[in-house]
Amino acid sequence: MGNWPKHVTIKEVGPRDGLQNEKTAIATEDKIAWINQLSKTGLTYIEITSFVHPKWIPQLADALDVAAGIERVPGVTYAALVPNQKGLENALTTQVDEISVFMSASETHNQKNINKSISDTYPVLTAVVQEAKRAKKTVRGYLSTVFGCPYEGEVSIEQVAAISERLFEMGVDELSLGDTIGVATPRQVEAVLNSLLKRFPKEKLSMHFHDTRGTALANVLLSLEMGITTFDSSLGGLGGCPYAPGASGNVATDDLLYMLHGMDIATGIDAGRLTEAALFIQNKIGRALNSHYLQTVDPCLS
Repeated sequence: MGNWPKHVTIKEVGPRDGLQNEKTAIATEDKIAWINQLSKTGLTYIEITSFVHPKWIPQLADALDVAAGIERVPGVTYAALVPNQKGLENALTTQVDEISVFMSASETHNQKNINKSISDTYPVLTAVVQEAKRAKKTVRGYLSTVFGCPYEGEVSIEQVAAISERLFEMGVDELSLGDTIGVATPRQVEAVLNSLLKRFPKEKLSMHFHDTRGTALANVLLSLEMGITTFDSSLGGLGGCPYAPGASGNVATDDLLYMLHGMDIATGIDAGRLTEAALFIQNKIGRALNSHYLQTVDPCLS
């Protein structure tokens, strides 16, 4: 215990993974203003939107306008999720820094989420990754349902490892391992990482925990002990998955920041500015966000 890293990278996914699951549509200008606030907190990575068809994720139908409207701060990577070649074409017109591709570790969730089998997804993503690389973009892979599927239940570690191998063979620079429905426990995280860290460098893996059952920070802690230093989170605990019944928000960036800073682990993020950004989006959404940290903050500050 206590073998903590000195620095952790937090990748803010709220503008994409957070807002995609909101029932209330957020105005484009408010999304842009929020991302601009996030850019000034010290975050070095913000996933700003998703270039999926508006029919599937209507909350992100303004992806082109958001990507064109934000103020880009030097040192911040602005990323976008793309499902296919058409999405990539749109994303590349906006000069995003990084392209994110995604698929599931379970067959049923992949069908629900992407409308394709796992085997049929590989060539689609391979083409996207190769084209993004030709455009001189870095590429991130998301693997969903690593720790459990809402339709199939348990997902085998062998299946996770095999798909991870294929994604790295395609050329992804980093792989984010997703606990999409928030079922993981530290012992399960340890088992998965024990397997994957024998195959892949820890620097190429990041963790993406949802807090559905309140275990996200415990899972982060275990991951830290195993050498992982990159984590996805969403400010205020925004988020969920439209194709994963019961999935609640991501681990909250503000909760994660409080824990890390309390452990003397640097992030480069200003907690005060992050809180201001959280109160801003909370006000625009019109309901209290889920993070524990925000419950300690005077809402009048907004």
